[in-house]
Amino acid sequence: MAPSNPPDEQEARTGTLTPEQLQSYKGDGYLIIPNALDTSTTASLLQETRDMLSSFSVEDHPMTKFSTGENNKDHIGDDYFLTSGDKIRFFFEDDAFDSTTGALLKPKQHAINKIGHYLHALNPAFRDSTLNSANAGIARSLEFRDPRVLQSMIICKQPEIGGRVPPHQDSTFLYTNPPSAVGFWIALEDATAENGCLSFAKGSHRRSPVKSRFARKQHGEGMEFVDVEGARIPQDFEVEEKAPEDEVYTMGEVKAGTLVLIHGNLLHKSEKNLSGKSRFIYTFHVIEGDYEYDERNWLQPPKTGFSKMYP
Repeated sequence: MAPSNPPDEQEARTGTLTPEQLQSYKGDGYLIIPNALDTSTTASLLQETRDMLSSFSVEDHPMTKFSTGENNKDHIGDDYFLTSGDKIRFFFEDDAFDSTTGALLKPKQHAINKIGHYLHALNPAFRDSTLNSANAGIARSLEFRDPRVLQSMIICKQPEIGGRVPPHQDSTFLYTNPPSAVGFWIALEDATAENGCLSFAKGSHRRSPVKSRFARKQHGEGMEFVDVEGARIPQDFEVEEKAPEDEVYTMGEVKAGTLVLIHGNLLHKSEKNLSGKSRFIYTFHVIEGDYEYDERNWLQPPKTGFSKMYP
């Protein structure tokens, strides 16, 4: 007889969080669920990613680089990025180019920072791993009434050049009033300290209101960070603690196939990948469908609206 999966793994694949998992998520602001995807599915998604990286064309590509806004560089905000909400587009790693000549230093498949942002609708393999009963069950466990998937991405963390992501809150970039974003982050390869795994400021969602948001400029083109004028914490949620001057981050090394749930108010980050191994992951974000989502958000809904998780 084949060995059975541990209870938490069985729950992950059927889409129900245990009381212990819910308590951990509510307390820490994130939840690590090993083996949420089986080995075959994980390998299939990884191969699909590699096929996309090998087959996309650079001949008509604007060579848009993804930037997080560090080191006095503007955060990404060109038309190629802002109109990617209903498309699958490829964004280059900043360090894949020669800083003097602008020449691409890496083969294209080793130069991409991320692929986004409509994989969950346009790519069958990623759609099946996003819009399914298991993930809908997790959303129900988190008490979503009308969960909508609004974006999906493959983040590559390429060997030697995969960029650092500074501490941030997902609700800054996917703001609803009140905040409601939850990230579903799935490792397609092992994520380690060496190749840039996530780190979490445990419990920071309970002491960190969303104070600013990434918004379209009201005058002129591009993006800017502005103060949040609406709610800064989720509905029926209280900020319980005073934020320390310096948050302590817990490293989250995980194996391929692991699902990590990330509260939209949680501070998290990842370091640059200086190793010789990539760190491919797939992530999608869910918001409450009946909350206010305004025209200043960078990502605007397609004509059919954001993707429903419930039938």
